[in-house]
Formats: sequence, C-alpha cells, structure tokens
Amino acid sequence: MKVSTSQPFQLVYSLFQHQFLGYLFESFVVQLNKENKLTLQHQNISSRNAHEFSSKLDQTDYELITLMDEIQPEAIVNRFGGKKRMKPNTFFLTIFDENKGDKVLQKKILDFVEKQRSNILGKLYGKMVFEMGKDGDPIFKTIRVQKQKAEIEFRFWRNKEEKNTNYRPFMYHDGEKVEFQYKNAVLLSNTPAWLLLEGKLYTFKGGMDGKKIKPFLYKNFIAVPQKMEESYYEKFITHLIEDYKVKASGFEIINRNEKPHAFLRLKELHIEGHEEGDVVDRSIPTDVELGLFFDYAGEEVSAADIGKRSKVTLEYANDEFTFTKTWRDKDYEYNIMKIMEDTQLDIATKGVVTLSKNDAFTWISHHSKLLKEQGLEIKQEVDDQKVYFVGESTLNLEVSEDKDWFDIKTKVVFGEYEIPFKVIRKLIVSGRHEFELPNGEIAVIPNEWFAQYQELFYFLDNESDEPRLHKHHLALVQELQEGSLAKVSFDRKLARLNDFDQIEEYKVPRSFKGKLRPYQKAGYNWMRFLSEYNFGGCLADDMGLGKTVQTLSILEYERVSENGTSLLIMPTSLVYNWEMEAKKFTPKMKILNYTGTNRSKDPEQFGKYDIVITSYGTARIDAEILSQYYFNYTILDEAQTIKNPSSIVTKAVNQLKSRKRLLLSGTPIENTTMDLWSQMNFANTGLLGSQNFFKKEFLNPIERKKDEKKYAKLYRLIKPFIMRRHKSQVASELPEKVEKVMYIDMTPEQKKKYEEVKSSYRNDILEHIETTGVTGSQFMLLKGLTELRQLANHPKLIEESYGHSAGKFDEVIRSLSNAISEGHKILVFSQFVKHLSIFRKELDKQGMKYAYLDGATKDRKKEVNDFQNNSDIQIFLISLKAGGLGLNLTAADYVFILDPWWNPAIEAQAVDRAHRIGQENQVFVYKFITRGTVEEKILALQQSKRELADTLITTEESFMKKLSKDDIKTLLS
Repeated sequence: MKVSTSQPFQLVYSLFQHQFLGYLFESFVVQLNKENKLTLQHQNISSRNAHEFSSKLDQTDYELITLMDEIQPEAIVNRFGGKKRMKPNTFFLTIFDENKGDKVLQKKILDFVEKQRSNILGKLYGKMVFEMGKDGDPIFKTIRVQKQKAEIEFRFWRNKEEKNTNYRPFMYHDGEKVEFQYKNAVLLSNTPAWLLLEGKLYTFKGGMDGKKIKPFLYKNFIAVPQKMEESYYEKFITHLIEDYKVKASGFEIINRNEKPHAFLRLKELHIEGHEEGDVVDRSIPTDVELGLFFDYAGEEVSAADIGKRSKVTLEYANDEFTFTKTWRDKDYEYNIMKIMEDTQLDIATKGVVTLSKNDAFTWISHHSKLLKEQGLEIKQEVDDQKVYFVGESTLNLEVSEDKDWFDIKTKVVFGEYEIPFKVIRKLIVSGRHEFELPNGEIAVIPNEWFAQYQELFYFLDNESDEPRLHKHHLALVQELQEGSLAKVSFDRKLARLNDFDQIEEYKVPRSFKGKLRPYQKAGYNWMRFLSEYNFGGCLADDMGLGKTVQTLSILEYERVSENGTSLLIMPTSLVYNWEMEAKKFTPKMKILNYTGTNRSKDPEQFGKYDIVITSYGTARIDAEILSQYYFNYTILDEAQTIKNPSSIVTKAVNQLKSRKRLLLSGTPIENTTMDLWSQMNFANTGLLGSQNFFKKEFLNPIERKKDEKKYAKLYRLIKPFIMRRHKSQVASELPEKVEKVMYIDMTPEQKKKYEEVKSSYRNDILEHIETTGVTGSQFMLLKGLTELRQLANHPKLIEESYGHSAGKFDEVIRSLSNAISEGHKILVFSQFVKHLSIFRKELDKQGMKYAYLDGATKDRKKEVNDFQNNSDIQIFLISLKAGGLGLNLTAADYVFILDPWWNPAIEAQAVDRAHRIGQENQVFVYKFITRGTVEEKILALQQSKRELADTLITTEESFMKKLSKDDIKTLLS
C-alpha cells in the first residue's frame, strides 16, 4: 500500500520480535488523514527510497533508517551468509539449530545486532515509536521514549540468623519509585540497558548493564547462602558498589573522599627471540612500560579505569564485611590524561604504553619540567636494584669558523652533572644509549641526540684535542643552524656555497679564447669559489653541455695566476679530444701528453707544463711516479671510472697529491650509491665518512629501505660540491630534440624462432627461481633475456645459418635510405657489435658509405673526422659501449637506437653525441622496438624501475638487481 508524498505523511519506527535475533526495529511512513492522524495506509521505508520522503526526514532519521536496514533478516544473511546464498528462514534454522548450529557465528551475529540495536535506541528520543502488531500493523501500540534517565538502587540485607544475604534492585524515575517486577517488562538491550515497561522505554544512569536487572523481572529478590557470601561479596558486590548506588544492612560501606596525585610507573620488560640472526639476551630489558596511576591516600587506581566513579576494596574479618569506597576525582584524572595525550604519550586506551627504552627516556627527558609542575613522580620497577636517571638532559653546541675548520664548543648536562664531551661523543658514535652517572644512576641518552648529532660527531676530527669539523662539512653546520640545534657563526660568503645562484661573479681570463654560455659561466664561478677554500667538487652536467670548456676556463685562470701544474686523467679515447679543445680555447697552455710507451718517467718535468694529460691506464701503472709531484689540481674526466673503491685504478688516483681535486662526469652513479662515495671521497676525503660508515648510514637505508630522510641528508652533504645541470634547464641553448618510438612487427619466421626460445627459457628460469630465488638466477636470466633481445633484432645474431630477414632490419634499412635521400646524417647505435656487422654487409652491398666505431677500432679520430667533415659519409655505425663517451658528433641530426638498453641513461649518452652544445639543427631520435618482444617490456620497466631521484646525480640502479619475480614473469610472458 503506497504512501503518497503529495499528501501529509509521518515517519514511524516499529518494534517487533524475531525468533532468533531478538527485538528489532523497522522504519515506515504512514499516511495522515485530514485531521493529521495516522491511518492504516503505510509502507516500508529504507535507504533505497528514503530520498522520496526527504521533506519529513532529518539527519537522525537517515541514520536510524540505515541502522535498521542493517539488522533486517535479509541483511544479516547477506552480511554473514558467505558465498552461499540461502533464504533467511533456511539460514537461521541452520545456524541457530540447538544441536548442529554454528555457535561461533551465532555469537558474531547476535553481537552485531546488539551493537546496532543499542545505537538505534540511543537515537529514538523525539521520534514516533510503536510496537508492531502480530498482523504487521506498524502502529499497533505507542511507545513513549523517556528523555530523563532512570536510576537503579541496589539494597542488601545480611541476616546472620538466617545465614544469608538478600538483595534486590529498586527503580526510580523523575524522583518517583517505579515498580517493574512482574509487569511484563522487556529488556530490549543490555549494553546499556533499555527497559520497555508499560509502554514507556527507559534507559539508566551510569550505563546500567541489563544483565544486573534481568533476573528481577520475575523475582522479588536473590538470596546468597552464607557459604557463598565471601566469594559473592568479593566478585560481585564489590563491583556493584563501585558502579552503582547501593544501600546495605548487615555490613558497612565506608565512603572516602581523598585528594589524588598522579604518578607514572616505569617497568622494564624483557623479550625473547632472535633479531637479524643474533640471539637476544633475555636478561637485558629492551622495552619499558609506562603506566599512569592515581594515588588516593594509598589507594592506587589505574588510568585504564578512567571514567569510573569510585574504587572499592573489601575487608573480611570476624565474620564482618566492610567495604571502603574511594570516590574518584574525575575532573583531575581527565585533566592529567589530557596532559599525557598532549605530550603524545598514547596512554588513553589501556592506561599503559609500551615503548622502547630509548623512546621512553627520551619522552621523560623532554617532559621532565612538565612532570614536576604537575607533581607527577616516576616510580621505578627495575631489575638488580638499579635506578634510572629520570631528570632533564641538555646538549648545547656552539660552532665558530676558523681558517680551515669549524671549532665546536659543547656542554652536556644530565641533571646536576656535566658530562665530558668525549664521553658523550664516543657513546653516540658507537650507538650506545646508556651510561652510569657519578651517583650510580643509569642515564639514557635521548633518541634525538643520535638523529641530530651522530653524523656530526662521527665527522669530527679525531686528531684534535678540541672538537673541530672540516669546512667541507658545511652542510652539517647549516643543518644545526636551521634546526636551532647550535649557536652558529661563520662567513656569509661560505654560506653561499649551498646556493649556486648566490655565488659571486668572477672574471674569466682574457686569454681564454671562447665565450661561456650563462650556465657555463655559473660553472666557472662555482669552481673558482671551491678553489678559494681548496674544496674538491664534481661538475656533473648532462652530456653535451660543455664540461670540458668549463674546466679549461678554470685551468686558464690557474695558469694566469701561476698556481702550478694541474693533472688531467681520462679514458685513452679522450686524450686527443682534450688536446684539441685546449688548443682551441687555451692556446697559451703548455700541455704534456703523458701517455704512450715512449713517455719520459721523470716527475721533475711536470713543473715545466701547465697541464699534464694522462690516461687512467697510465695513472694506474705510474701511480708511484705521479705521486712524487705535488699538483695544483688533479682532475678526473669520466670520473665514474673510479666508482669501485676497491679497484686498482681508484687506489692509484687516491694516492696522488694535489691542493685541489675536481671530477667530471655525466653519470656519477651508474649502479649503486657506493659509486658516489668513491668519487666524492676522492674530491673531498672524509666528506661521506668511511666506506663502512657510508654503507651503513646511507647506502643500505636508501637502496634497501627507501629511506627519504637519509636520502635528503646525503643530498645535503654533497650538494655544495656537485654542480649538475640537466639539458632541460638549458633548453634554450639547444635546438629542439624530437624523440619517437618506432614499433615494428616480426616476420613470421622470426616470430616462430622467438616464441620457441622464449618458451624454453621461461620454463627453465621460473623453475630455477623457485629453487634458488631471483638473486641466484640472475646469470641464467641475463643469458635468456640477452638471447631474446638478439632475436628481436635479427635471428642471425644467434644463428648464422638463419636464411630469412627480420622486421626491424628491414625497417631500419628503409629509414636509412629515406634519411640519406633527404640529406640527413645519422648515428646508428647498437649494443651488439654483431648486429652492426649485419648492417655493414648490407650497406657495403648497396654501395653506401659509412663510418664505423666499436671497441676494436684503432683510429677513432679518423672515423669521427670522416663523419663530421665528409659530406659523402652520412651514416655512422657505433657500438653503444664504445661511442657513449667523449664524442662530439654535431654533424648528425638523426639518431637511431636499434635496441633498448637496461639503463636509459646509457641511451641518453648516445643521443648526447649529437644533441650537445654546438648542434645547430633539430635532432630526431628514433628508438626501434620490436612489438611483442622483451624489448617492448623493457621500455616500460625503464621508467617503473627508476629508484634514486635525478637530484642525486644518478641514472638508475643496475637493472638486473631490481627485477622481482613478477617483473621476470612479465618480461617472459
């Protein structure tokens, strides 16, 4: 029977009883007649159609309707019935069967219904509520919800002669006694109690538990026999007196009103088990429990019971029971609890909180003054009679600038004791938190001292009697200053090093034959600034932005200033390029090419030159000779060559002597963050600590745990000494670069071959991973992926006898022909020399001229000159490894990448051979990808696997190390 919304209507709530779920409510709308009285015309209302009747609904109505929907039998079946869909009758008969029913599920259902019902009852005041008739009439009998809460008073009579104790509850409402026994009263809910009595719905003060009054609905009183009295008084009556109003005859209830004071109980906890392979000593407490308690003149109560009105204790002597009821000061307790919450001590839920010992004592130190102000003492329960220091601890630092150092003045205080700095430094650097004070108390160093000062203390000069810090640790001092962790005073000029834009302008020598672009001039200014303080640095601009010319500008200044000979070390392939660039930009520079078998191994000759140019190979062999001369600068080009700190060449260059050191590299990090340590340790020895320290404090947290705070700390330490500009930052200096991915389908024969090999490797690799894990399968994986990449290029790379063509090969030849016909010059890069040889044969066959370069090419200079200067040679075939460094190929305006490499930065270096300063034409980059192969999946993974931000001067980590089992499945799918 539909209710019209165009006519007056009324929302009502109707109570009915379900066979298994107990009392439930349902919502209805009832049509009103002309006198605004309820009629028999009604319909059910639910969340689905409530909006139709919104004109008469408020927010509480919407909440009630939703709550009632959730406890309807059909809704209960949907919520608890699982995947099997049963009709409600079948579901309830099965679950609530007395013999075979699911007791656990019964409890879950009834607990849920009880919770929802309690929520409903609490929102019904002011609403129209009825009992439902047996015929389904939703307005059968009116229920009046009482606004004022009723009160229950329990009365006890102890009768020694009859040897029992009797008790019963009395109900009062609005000052009047209400008889509820033998009145067909119904308890609708227990927690809290809601009682339906003679058409009135009551709830009670103090959150009465319905189970306490249910036995008396049809009983006058309960008699407790004498033999059960002691147990009953202790377990039942004690808690009843605590929570409710009780009057007694035959035993005494003493009321106490005492002024409380709060205290924290500190208790050591012990743990068992293993941690990172080491057995944890069970005797050593590692955690601390802090519990909040209130002392009422000797009666202690836990904050876990906050909200209770009293604490009751029982004494039984000479057959007499005496209850002592200590009334609690709820305002005081809540105030103390609020103070604890404001200090971030999460104690509200259980009254206690478990913290690591370090966190607990850090909290105590922070809030020592507050605890004293509130009169909150700390009571200790610890082992072996030891006592912890629970006062305030402070560490004050002052930093001032000296000539080559920062001087550090310190004052460390624990309570009344000043602690020698050397003691605290040793403890913090070694990670030890506890030490003994002169009075025998155990002091725990606050956690933040380790976070704020551990690295600073580690980097302090060990050889000095007084604490001092090398100036290249400027970032640590600035961090102290910004965090208000120290009083700092130092030269404002030095502070500018942290912001490259603030570095002052320096004049470039007139003898420098070239014009520096604005960003190159900024590089020159930065290197001049470093030079003033004898700092080392790393010029890490993108490939093609002119690191060579910037370096020559600073070396020309050093020559004019007569500061002595500088040493340049580089890959052999770059020696010629450096000589040519130096002649072009610094023609007055005297240069010694210290390479070749006929070189004179006399260190005294170096002083006759402005620059000594040598290779890494020569530097490794002649390290002893080179180290006999004290150079002005030692400069490493392609400095990632020394990324491995244990390599012979790294050890060789580290023993060279010079006033200043400079690194040049477009990719300071190629594999791991340790690459950075090795290079920065060369530039500024000790800047990042020892190798072990760096691995523990930075490499592992950054690479394994993705610790952003450690990353930020590392970035800040190195920032003043690394200048990095991306091409995007100087885009206006370069012509536009257009990149395009060319997707090519395999030929049918190629695809068949590819699928055969892929299926074979997929099964073997995934089976190997199951037994040895991803790490143990890397060799097999690399072999399989490499073979699949070769097949994606051309099956001839792995099978000489293959007699068919390949999709990519045909498309590249076609693209080359088109580009040549339009007058373009093209760089063609491939990782596989064998792949290039296939193209060489085809180009030879077609009579097309080309330049060629791989690792075996002896005369690189000739190949480069031919391509750059000979208009007949429009193609340059280059192996990715041999052509990624030191080449200036600005004659090219097309770049073909034949196979994607794991590391996108390697591809970027290849593109930079053409897209670099000096290029005047728009550069087009084409990346050839064979569709449906591992190449296509590598392209997607290149971006998803980038882990370290560009701001840390990195390309990406070794691709293979980053592959998960799911990644491998994707690659081989």
